[in-house]
Amino acid sequence: MKHISILVPRGAVLGSIEGPRQVFTEVNKMLKNNGDAPMFKVQLVGLTQEVPACGGIYTVFADATIKEVSKTDLIIIPALDGDMPRLMEQNREFVPWIVQQYKNGAEVGSLCVGAFLLAATGLVTGRRCATHWMAANDFRKMYPQVELVEDKILTDEYGIYSSGGAFSYLNLILYLIEKYCDRQIAVFCSKAFQIDIQRDSQSPFMVFRGQKDHEDEPIRKAQEFIEKNFTEKITVDQLAGMFTLGRRNLERRFKKATSNTVVEYIQRVKIEAAKKSLESSRENVNEVMYNVGYTDPKAFRITFKKITGMSPVQYRNRYNKEIEVE
Repeated sequence: MKHISILVPRGAVLGSIEGPRQVFTEVNKMLKNNGDAPMFKVQLVGLTQEVPACGGIYTVFADATIKEVSKTDLIIIPALDGDMPRLMEQNREFVPWIVQQYKNGAEVGSLCVGAFLLAATGLVTGRRCATHWMAANDFRKMYPQVELVEDKILTDEYGIYSSGGAFSYLNLILYLIEKYCDRQIAVFCSKAFQIDIQRDSQSPFMVFRGQKDHEDEPIRKAQEFIEKNFTEKITVDQLAGMFTLGRRNLERRFKKATSNTVVEYIQRVKIEAAKKSLESSRENVNEVMYNVGYTDPKAFRITFKKITGMSPVQYRNRYNKEIEVE
């Protein structure tokens, strides 16, 4: 039997505590109905026995405190809501316990922006980690030593797991159930809880918001120029000349400040504009393509799919209800 410790940190999002608890418990019910022994012992584990959640609207009663759990097999870190530096300070006592449990053989999984607490342990330093795309800029600022993969639904490295944003954490829970049990049980849970088990990317849901929370003023001005003139052909050399920077210096500083190359940033701004047109207008794909500054349909489709995980037609059909599905 796997011992699962679902943490109850201060500032936790209630749904990301109760959601995993329900799914793991449902597995035990299914196994019991089939005449098999339960697979999981699920406990809510806090720093104290009673933990306020959702700004004090609810109180979560933990089954145990970290001082009472000497050995566990899987630690689930739920999503957090609020000022992250403050929440890291309020929950700092979890950090040495998580690290010690990992050293003792436990696996660790973070849900959504629970990745901040996972990163605070140092266990993903130099490794890949996912989180909600809306928190990506803040995460990079707080933990630049972690390789953030903001388009991924989940990561799995060295017994450490992380999930993308919001309810995509359920995909990680299904992944763990398949790993600990089998595919059949994971598929059953996906049907019972109506979770799309095939999802592997949060790209279709992402909204590009250029990283401007930095101190490099010429780079910020270059970003603003790109965003105001994305319909035009913009080159790296053009930007370097405008801001009196060498090309290599511009590219180095741009990547450091925005986590994108200049070309990637231009592409993302164009594709974000294309997405908005596909969501709200009746223009066809070629019209949208020309309006955002592309002239090569193949290049537009390839770039659009690379960034969103979908073709322009698929994206329009999913998000624009006024357009009939082709």
